[in-house]
Amino acid sequence: MADFAPTPPVSQTSVDKPSYTSRQARLLAGLAGAGLDAIALNPGPSLNYLTGLTFHLMERPVVAFFIPNAPPVLVLPELETAKLKNLPYPVQPFPYGEDPGTWLGFFQHAALAAGLENKAVGVEPTRLRFLELRLLESAASEARFVSAEESLAALRMCKDPDEIAAMRKAVDIAQRALHAIRPIIRPDITERHLASELTLELLRAGSDNEFPFTPIVSGGPNSANPHASPSDRPLRAGDLLVIDWGASYHGYISDLTRTFAISPVEDEFAHLARVVEEANAAGRAAARPKNTADQVDAAARSVITQAGYGEFFTHRTGHGIGMEGHEAPYIRAGSDLILQPGMTFTIEPGIYLPGRNGVRIEDNVVITQDGAEVLSDLPRELQVIV
Repeated sequence: MADFAPTPPVSQTSVDKPSYTSRQARLLAGLAGAGLDAIALNPGPSLNYLTGLTFHLMERPVVAFFIPNAPPVLVLPELETAKLKNLPYPVQPFPYGEDPGTWLGFFQHAALAAGLENKAVGVEPTRLRFLELRLLESAASEARFVSAEESLAALRMCKDPDEIAAMRKAVDIAQRALHAIRPIIRPDITERHLASELTLELLRAGSDNEFPFTPIVSGGPNSANPHASPSDRPLRAGDLLVIDWGASYHGYISDLTRTFAISPVEDEFAHLARVVEEANAAGRAAARPKNTADQVDAAARSVITQAGYGEFFTHRTGHGIGMEGHEAPYIRAGSDLILQPGMTFTIEPGIYLPGRNGVRIEDNVVITQDGAEVLSDLPRELQVIV
């Protein structure tokens, strides 16, 4: 038993910014109402949100258990224990060595310390890997591992002022990066070249090294694919050019899209851009407290449908942003989620004509007490590159 004993808990200090203890208390306060006894998290935004700790997903598993009336229990590699020094809250660490044959034993003793047997343990379904799941099931064979998706989404969905300030900075970084590459957008430059320059400018403007996603730079027929990857195709006169990009600042992200025209384009394509601009404006106007996510989606979608292009708007109007590029709330048809102050999400209607051209205009908004603040302010009208 002594071989698996945790190292002494780290004592709490007066420095706690953000208040991880407060966040952990909020999580634990909602467990009973969600029918859960504990939460088990592996590396990702939720673990970082609750602890301030960042670990890579790798071959060495890391799992933290959050349980009522006790410090978090953390199973981690010995080489990562330096990250626990001077934590502003106590933890019960179970550090293991390099021999994989011993890892299950450490998980078993950590599960025992967390009292997981015969308990309902919430996990994050979009993050938990087969590796950790099998170790958890073996370590606590009588426990039930169930989704805690709703509990974790509710915990992180409404941002505090510091989180919003970081996202505002991420938007500013992204916008400055796009402004920096604007002079090199021209016919014959390839999508890949433009994407690489944008990536460089994001770093120069102050983005974290880990972007929320790889920039999407797609022209002409490729712009009709909402999630196209930059290719070696050169831009050509008559193309619409969709640039979807974002920055990260202190772990919080921005996600923007603007559409350009490479030389004058066909009248129909210019019309598409005006329709999408109007749809974006309608979506932003509908983003306010007490409206539902469905109402925001309907406001944007109705503009495109009335213009005769409803079948070519193939995705939801928006998604939540924060520590992840896609998180709750999701702005989609049929969602009765009521918008509340602090919720942050995208408004990004689009029209995509297969094999021809596409348009998308995306902004980042935060719900306020009486409406919404739009964090992004780059021009939304179609900009023609002559």
